[in-house]
Amino acid sequence: MSRKGKVLVAMSGGIDSTVTALMLNDQGYEVVGITMKTWDYATSGGGKKETGCCNIDSFNDARMAAVQHGFPHYILDIRDEFGDFVIENFVDEYLAGRTPNPCVMCNTHIKWRALLKRADALGCDYIATGHYGNVHQHDNGRFYISKGKDETKDQSYVLWGLQQDLLSRTLLPLGPYHKTEIRQMALDYGYPELAKKSESYEICFVPDNDYRGFLKRKVEGLEEQVAGGNFIDKTGKVLGKHKGYPFYTIGQRKGLDITFGKPVYVTNIIPEDNTVMLGEEDDLNRQDMLVSKINWIKYEGITDGMEALTKIRYKDQGAMASLYNHPNGVQVQFSHYAKGIAPGQSAVFYEGDDVIGGGVIQRGQLA
Repeated sequence: MSRKGKVLVAMSGGIDSTVTALMLNDQGYEVVGITMKTWDYATSGGGKKETGCCNIDSFNDARMAAVQHGFPHYILDIRDEFGDFVIENFVDEYLAGRTPNPCVMCNTHIKWRALLKRADALGCDYIATGHYGNVHQHDNGRFYISKGKDETKDQSYVLWGLQQDLLSRTLLPLGPYHKTEIRQMALDYGYPELAKKSESYEICFVPDNDYRGFLKRKVEGLEEQVAGGNFIDKTGKVLGKHKGYPFYTIGQRKGLDITFGKPVYVTNIIPEDNTVMLGEEDDLNRQDMLVSKINWIKYEGITDGMEALTKIRYKDQGAMASLYNHPNGVQVQFSHYAKGIAPGQSAVFYEGDDVIGGGVIQRGQLA
């Protein structure tokens, strides 16, 4: 029995999760590797083979690393759990005129819960992943996430939904490192191909990055149902016809198939009457938003007027805002205009590098 405890490591077969497992193994943990199969791309009707974390090569890479370093490895089929929740939510959100973040939903509701359930069954003290972030315990006793050292790889934004029982047993060994250091570790462990392995930024179940095609395949007759809606401007003037409101996102400029001699952007989506509003870049500016489905991490809650750096998308640098409790979540008042607030995306609140909490954006400007 390891003096450091037993840890279940999520291994996708990629560089980050593999180095995570090997690092913990070297540190004296009793490691158990697990690879989760979340999705069969072939069942979506796509034109490409499975990619990323759900193909047989990735499974074999993960298992090979485990065998070579003497720890057990399992494959866990969570396609039913994943599909019922993450994919249905993905489709429902687009049909509601919002832009979902399936990685957040998956981490929050599926992957960590599935890991913890299997960790308990296998007698593991901890679960670990290859995410770039850090887990700490505050003086108030609460566990919280802070940004990873490598700002270009930091994934704290997608982990805001993890609750205390999950965080208290989570290890994130890559948080203190830069990606270049992890690549060097892979070389040092004797995996030169892994060190050069490219990374995928696609949604795992939409590996061709064509979410519109995915929606058409999942919802029979969708294209016919939503075609022919109106593009309008902010005064309500009809500017032309579009292909259907689910196929557009807030801030979109390309692929509108309509020209005005100047750049125009999607500024609002109104699913009730299949309308898409267009405007200039400044029309994307908002100073308020409502955020619901809140999960507080560092503190149990907030006091009205608390200031926090607020990120409204993964690669967003963030903007200072004041937070106010609201019957349906949190009212966010930005110090300066925020651009391209998209309902359905995550809003994550930071105190320095620490995640205070997060939630799902409901609308980009309070009435």
